[in-house]
Amino acid sequence: MKICRFGQNQLGVVEDDQVKDVSAALDVLSPSSYPYPENDQLIANLPQVIARIKSLLPGASALPLASVSFLTPVANPGKIVAAPVNYQKHLKEVLGDPNLHHNNQIGEIHRVGLFLKATSSLVGASEGVALRKLDRRNDHEVELAVIIGHECNNVKREDALKYVAGYSIGLDITIRGPEERSMRKSPDSYTVLGPWIVTSDELNDPSALDISIAVDGELRQKSNTSDLILGVAELIEFASAFYTLHPGDILITGTPEGVGPIEPGQTMIATIEKIGTLAVVIRAA
Repeated sequence: MKICRFGQNQLGVVEDDQVKDVSAALDVLSPSSYPYPENDQLIANLPQVIARIKSLLPGASALPLASVSFLTPVANPGKIVAAPVNYQKHLKEVLGDPNLHHNNQIGEIHRVGLFLKATSSLVGASEGVALRKLDRRNDHEVELAVIIGHECNNVKREDALKYVAGYSIGLDITIRGPEERSMRKSPDSYTVLGPWIVTSDELNDPSALDISIAVDGELRQKSNTSDLILGVAELIEFASAFYTLHPGDILITGTPEGVGPIEPGQTMIATIEKIGTLAVVIRAA
């Protein structure tokens, strides 16, 4: 199932070239009170939501896909976990270009580890990317995004995919410079997620998906998730060895070679096999 958020916080299911409005399924969520849960309540209750969705679909109103403004499909992630230099060719690319590494610590992901992005950086496709620090290079990075569906801690890789709610397309926008990754990658709108989540029962093997991004029609990055240094299961094992992952946490898995600069006025089109296409307009902040 392809589940999206759109318009005025509406819930939808994507079928072919239509979005079915199933917002009434949100009624299964229990009201929360302070202190609020450390997770996204939609993702935490996804099985119940999906059961309600199935009952609503036959009578759901439909909108043309092209008319829908997509919001981030995860509204309240507890954290965004990111994997640096997780494609071998991208590692060589960064090490060989001072405009990319700026003398920052660059190395194998096993050694440098993961990093966190601010949840305030998260937007959906319709919100676009608002670039800051226009005197410096801002780059696109397309990534497979993994949505955690169940709380997990110290998970072994052979069990890791059991904890996945689904997959989406992620854009990790980056300001080049000497600061730590978490700072340069966390301005508002520098994490794009969408346009929807493909649930893990529909996409149960993320290990060999074609992934690409074009900017104004120019193909910039093209690879396959089979080239990841650490695959999805290994990344969940790696991350959960350091901290508990909660429903709605987002894991972006790293970008392949071909990163390049973006400017206001351009449009990015990112595509991942079995998920779909994410179109994002760039503007100045």
